[in-house]
Amino acid sequence: MQLRLITAIIIFVGSYLPLSLILLAQNIDYTRLNQKMCWKFWEEGCPLPLNNPGFALGIFAACILCFIVTLVALTLVQPKHEIQLTQVKHVPADLMNYTLPYVVSFMSIDYQETGKFVGFLIFLGWMFWITYRSGQIVLNPILIAFGWRLYDLSYRFIGDETEHSSNALVYGAVATGERHRQVAIQDILIVKPSPHHG
Repeated sequence: MQLRLITAIIIFVGSYLPLSLILLAQNIDYTRLNQKMCWKFWEEGCPLPLNNPGFALGIFAACILCFIVTLVALTLVQPKHEIQLTQVKHVPADLMNYTLPYVVSFMSIDYQETGKFVGFLIFLGWMFWITYRSGQIVLNPILIAFGWRLYDLSYRFIGDETEHSSNALVYGAVATGERHRQVAIQDILIVKPSPHHG
């Protein structure tokens, strides 16, 4: 199954939720935190202690929303094809491409410097396009915290002796000889336990 571009963008944006939180923290005007807290920030004279509240909160909210949509979508995916695993190898997540934007964010990127921020967005755009075209967009490292793991699997479809191999995003842990269900999204299998697990 090939991901639609809008779905791929949602997954990609959601994967950078921690980055949006870092940029939000960098946008706080810490000198204003000593003042009396005003919770009715929508009223005049009650500003948020942020240098650019619209950008900082908007991007953070977009990342949260996209990540929630990603989690819900993965929960709702119903793999149909039953497979038997013949070889299983856990693959540590490739964090290099994922961590580059974090390194860049600590090099004085903030929402007030328009030129740097636009350059950062162009950089993220290229990261997205390369990841999307390589078929690796669903490999979101944040999913590790929610029970998903990356495996290199060899498997056979039930009733067929032909062996296949693929990278797979697996909910939980798997072992050789087990039966599970899978669906392919781009070049990655999404694998969930089969009702006849074992």
